[in-house]
Amino acid sequence: MENNLLHNPHAGEILKYEFLEELDISENTLAVSLGLTYPTIQRIITGKLKMTADIDLRLCRYFRLSDGYFLRLQNAYEIMEAKRNLGEILNQIIPYSLRSKSKLTILRSPG
Repeated sequence: MENNLLHNPHAGEILKYEFLEELDISENTLAVSLGLTYPTIQRIITGKLKMTADIDLRLCRYFRLSDGYFLRLQNAYEIMEAKRNLGEILNQIIPYSLRSKSKLTILRSPG
């Protein structure tokens, strides 16, 4: 079944193929332009380093994108991976609006 799943690209993969390769920018040029090290860029591209707000802001400034662009890609990747990993567990969770509200106990914090 897992072979039927669509490819879920991480932010670094999109950075590599949709930006660096399309614009003919080397990883080293990007690293120098952003004030980062070459190994940092490599780790992002290979998915070994998660996108951070710091790196996102640098990339977005460099590529003239709205702040958060790469973080949103990272978030979408992580959500899809979590859905795939949770699988049947998510299907077994009954949404709140479908439960009997009379049986639900609401806990309030004192004070």
